[in-house]
Amino acid sequence: MREEPVAGALSAAAPLRGPGLVGGTVGAGAPVALGDVDLDAHHPMPTGLGELDRVLAGGLLPGSATLVGGEPGTGKSTLLLQALASMAAMGKRGLLVAAEEAAHQVRRRAARLGADVPGVYVVEATELSAVEVAVADLAPDIVVVDSIQAVSDPELGSPAGSLAQVRACAQRLVAFAKVTGPALVLVGHVTKEGALAGPRTLEHLVDTVLSFEGDRYLALRALRAMKHRFGPTGETGLFEMGEKGLVGVADPSSLFLGDRLLGAPGSAVTVPIEGYRPLLVEVQALVGRSSAVPRRFVTGLDPGRVGFLVAVLDRRAGVPVGDRDVYVSVAGGARACEPAADLAVCLALASSMSGVALRCDMLALGEVGLGGELRRVSGMTKRLAEAKRLGFRHALVPGPGGGRACGAPRELGGDDTLRQLPGTTLSEALSLAFGDHLVARRGAGPTRLPDGLASPGAGEAECRDDRGSGVHIAREAFA
Repeated sequence: MREEPVAGALSAAAPLRGPGLVGGTVGAGAPVALGDVDLDAHHPMPTGLGELDRVLAGGLLPGSATLVGGEPGTGKSTLLLQALASMAAMGKRGLLVAAEEAAHQVRRRAARLGADVPGVYVVEATELSAVEVAVADLAPDIVVVDSIQAVSDPELGSPAGSLAQVRACAQRLVAFAKVTGPALVLVGHVTKEGALAGPRTLEHLVDTVLSFEGDRYLALRALRAMKHRFGPTGETGLFEMGEKGLVGVADPSSLFLGDRLLGAPGSAVTVPIEGYRPLLVEVQALVGRSSAVPRRFVTGLDPGRVGFLVAVLDRRAGVPVGDRDVYVSVAGGARACEPAADLAVCLALASSMSGVALRCDMLALGEVGLGGELRRVSGMTKRLAEAKRLGFRHALVPGPGGGRACGAPRELGGDDTLRQLPGTTLSEALSLAFGDHLVARRGAGPTRLPDGLASPGAGEAECRDDRGSGVHIAREAFA
């Protein structure tokens, strides 16, 4: 016997309308010239959440299917409930299929988030047929199924959550959405390895796969597009979890550097690119005591890459960190897994080892090779422009190749000039950053610092943060 839906609006709504057909019957249609396809027939529906729309390249398309995955407690249900409320405020009708929660639980969360608005409906349903009936009766613009693993079809005979059930229910819901027209969003669980639970074919059934990441004990959340048929992949949206739900982070660079301790050894700033947006992050390093089996603890970076950077720093630059315990982290829960962060990791390790802090207005960009050479990375112009916007004055960057000596400083024009300090090797970059302190320890000859860049060891250097307050940095000799 078919289960009947228990549906109701979270608050008053407009009268119901009949279901619409989008794109015709699935699998039907005559061939047409590619240039004759009407691009104005379907437009993305903005969700009203700026960071979500950034990842979706404008919003959700009618008849599309989106899979949202993430660990428990990251805020997937909160994000989608806020999106439903925001779209309802713009005149759209949304349906939340609560397959794991009771309607009163959803209502309480909606009241806390301010999402208890006209146009948002909820239905308690775990049987596939009940979900289809609710969608057909309500004819919503967007349907959120939370979660797909809790929906089952009794006719299949297999238990709910099994591979057969997840595959069959998702396939049927995707086909149903393409015929009836609403944008479909499926919430998916993840395994302990971090992969989406269920068959890999689930990701191939949908148009978009989003990954919602973040530590439940930290406020920062990151939404990443792993697959997107209607726009670019790799884009990232950043949110901050608060008492009233998720809030988009308009200036993530300022957020990541907001609690930075100026003048602390073991700290270096770099500029990774998340999607198409450059972000300034702080790489922190701590070098411990020597041990028979050195340990490596890494957060926010590729552990394998940090291991090889430790070896290069030890063998090519003469900084003895290879036999010591090493702790490296990207502050604030950010990530910097691309090669552009290599030089910052090496400088942070050398700073921790020596006790000499880098200039607070200096950042580092560049890939480090196994030979100790510095390699250029893509997107240097927009990375440096973001650093200049936040008041940085010096940037250690890869210089001209071919084994030539350090290039002349280059300037990024404007009122607050950002000087690029080019180096071809890791040893040259260390000399530019620390002056004679590390040079003397490595036994190499001194490197002349560019005009206007004082050695960190020459007494105390005054540094000013973005608020203009003076900060005096105590410099210690390399032990």
